[in-house]
Amino acid sequence: MKTQFHLPAGPYFLSHSVGRPLRSTQQHFNEHFFAPWQQGQSEPWPQWLGAVQDFTTALARLFNSEARLFCPQVNLSSALSKLVMAHPGLSKAKCKVLMSEQDFPSMGFALQKSLSPDSEIVFIPAGEDVSDIQVWQSHMQADMDMVFISQVYSNSGRQAPVTDIVATAKELSMLSLVDVAQGAGVIPLDLALVQPDFLIGSSVKWLCGGPGAAYLWLSNEQLPSCEPKDVGWFSHANPFEFDIHHFAYHDSALRFWGGTPSVAPYVLAAHSINWFNDFGVDKVRAHNLKLQRQLLDECESLAVSPMSEQHRSGTLILHGGAKQEQMMRELGQHNISVDARHLGARVSFHIYNDEQDVAQLISILKRFI
Repeated sequence: MKTQFHLPAGPYFLSHSVGRPLRSTQQHFNEHFFAPWQQGQSEPWPQWLGAVQDFTTALARLFNSEARLFCPQVNLSSALSKLVMAHPGLSKAKCKVLMSEQDFPSMGFALQKSLSPDSEIVFIPAGEDVSDIQVWQSHMQADMDMVFISQVYSNSGRQAPVTDIVATAKELSMLSLVDVAQGAGVIPLDLALVQPDFLIGSSVKWLCGGPGAAYLWLSNEQLPSCEPKDVGWFSHANPFEFDIHHFAYHDSALRFWGGTPSVAPYVLAAHSINWFNDFGVDKVRAHNLKLQRQLLDECESLAVSPMSEQHRSGTLILHGGAKQEQMMRELGQHNISVDARHLGARVSFHIYNDEQDVAQLISILKRFI
């Protein structure tokens, strides 16, 4: 499997940050981005737009939904801001949203600036266990308009009980939004089964698709009520009508697309997502858990991640106590790629990692047990 990806010299455990590219990516990019531009007899837009459609089709297969419900976005913050300002239940006065202090700060920033000034964001305190459905249920109230759910919390290695949270939200008539940035490609999520109202995500991490290829998904029930403010000709029901006095929203999620779109990020990401669709995200997760178990069997005392596989994400969090800084230095000296946040070192095992990689990591970590 390693031969199919571009990898650095030492073991690479940073898929929670940036996934490694497939070796076939460059050829695919040349064929689907440069070739239509450089060699085509006419303008390349028909081929380029077809490549972007391949991106939404790949996402539909990945999450078991419809391509028309996905819209390409430049990043998650922009997608979230556009959604809040477009949906009547979120753009209204005194909107109330529940999220966790463990959520990625960018999501909080986007909500703070896109919600009306008199709105309220209620935070689940950082010290509470976001992998426990009872914690969520103790904070969810009928007067709340939406719950924001991170499928995976990047700093703690915890996985939220997404299905149960969404079910509780429906019982309370709350909207639900799932952020899959840290889970897409390693933690399977079936939209037809879970049935949230909205989903946002990216391709740069476990999907190995590079930056700039984010996405917004809306359920069939919520899509018709959304009227985006940030629009352009590609948000139009007929982009080539060219009547400046008439605008009609596209009948799909593309109403959130805006002006002339970028193409290159989606060409790259579609190729990678299709590869993982063929391989199977369930197989990625099984391999991830197998390597996690190999490490935990030898170094469990360093782990601050949940021990339950149901609650643990694709990332292990490790802490060497008083020797944490020394441990990080030694890992770097041996070309073992990890990073650290306040709870400890983040270590992610992807399909391009193997038992030998983990054994090298264990040989260093054992010195700090």
